[in-house]
Amino acid sequence: MKILFVLTSHDKLGDTGKKTGFWVEEFANPYYTLLDKGATITIATPKGGAAPIDPSSDSPEAATEATKRFNNDAEAKERIANTNVLADMNPDDFDAVFYPGGHGPLWDLANDKISIALIEKFNIQGKPIGFVCHAPAALKNVKNINGAPLVKGKKVTGFTNSEEAAVGLTNVVPFLVEDMMNENGGIYSKKDDWQAYAIQDGNLITGQNPASSELVAEKLLESLK
Repeated sequence: MKILFVLTSHDKLGDTGKKTGFWVEEFANPYYTLLDKGATITIATPKGGAAPIDPSSDSPEAATEATKRFNNDAEAKERIANTNVLADMNPDDFDAVFYPGGHGPLWDLANDKISIALIEKFNIQGKPIGFVCHAPAALKNVKNINGAPLVKGKKVTGFTNSEEAAVGLTNVVPFLVEDMMNENGGIYSKKDDWQAYAIQDGNLITGQNPASSELVAEKLLESLK
């Protein structure tokens, strides 16, 4: 199992003056879930180099067993500090792709032509494509083989409008994941705020929030068997 993890390079939270990036739990849990099952994982970002960590996700309140493991894992931290350049990645070299969330992807991966082409190629090849929380933002401009939005007619989930309101960022983010999914014709569903929820439709796997990261990883794993 060779799996590509795609992380954001974006670290500015709109005009707030605060930092963002990727959410540690959404990287760490799937990373270890897949690594412990023997997967070979490659990490890439649009710019390469250090992937920015959202400071909020590195706080004691956001800590999980997976984030604690990451914080004590020098090798994993080294890999996050030295990611590959996304443009250098070839979908033919991987069995699946996974996108962790955090608010960063709303700004860069949603509009990144390399990322869009990469997801489209994985999809054409019928390989599993997984996203959690804000990462489905990367699907905003992705098309299926017929030129329609990839999520059109597919069962999907992602960070909810009510969860975005709860963290006070509705008017900061460039768009809302739930709205985008619906506008693109996705069959969007969700559970209550902060409940673990993931859904799979064909090779497309999406999770609602940080608590859903393990479910997405498990579905990805199941798809590769």
